[in-house]
Amino acid sequence: MLKLEESVLILLAAGKSTRYGLSDKLTEHFLGKPLAYHVVTAFEKLPFKDRIVVVDGADLDFASRGYRVVKNPQPEDGVSSSVRLGIKAAREVDPGSIVIALADMPRVTAGQIYRLFDVSEGAETVVASSDGCAPKPPALFGPAHFDHLELLEGDEGARPLILAGRHVVTTPAELIDIDTEEELEELRRLV
Repeated sequence: MLKLEESVLILLAAGKSTRYGLSDKLTEHFLGKPLAYHVVTAFEKLPFKDRIVVVDGADLDFASRGYRVVKNPQPEDGVSSSVRLGIKAAREVDPGSIVIALADMPRVTAGQIYRLFDVSEGAETVVASSDGCAPKPPALFGPAHFDHLELLEGDEGARPLILAGRHVVTTPAELIDIDTEEELEELRRLV
């Protein structure tokens, strides 16, 4: 089993957000704080070896929340460009595994991260979260996949690896991914 304290968290917070509108969705307030800070708060007590956030701007102060900030100068190249930058930075500290999470998933919990590690099986591990229908982040990758992740291209990211890996089901509400203003408004109405 992989160990959380040997793992590096990569939080993806860069991207075009073309479906959201003119504002930066990650800075939109939800329950009294920026949307992106919800996942940061959920994971703050987890004993990761290191925390990296890949951003395309500097609107939020992730560094003060314990993250090494990596800037993606070309987010228009798709999510793969952010994954590559995050993997390269993570490899600087020789991680035993890597967790990739999204900053626009405000309901994800630390418990889901522990569940990913509970079913991990070593260097070949790929474990993703699932709402019971489709696998998605957060996802855990063993070191056998680091080279592949660092070579990804396009906007598909690690989807093929995630589809072929193991999936840990949690409630759909925990894996809500905010892509549009309407989705954020619906979430505000629900809570």
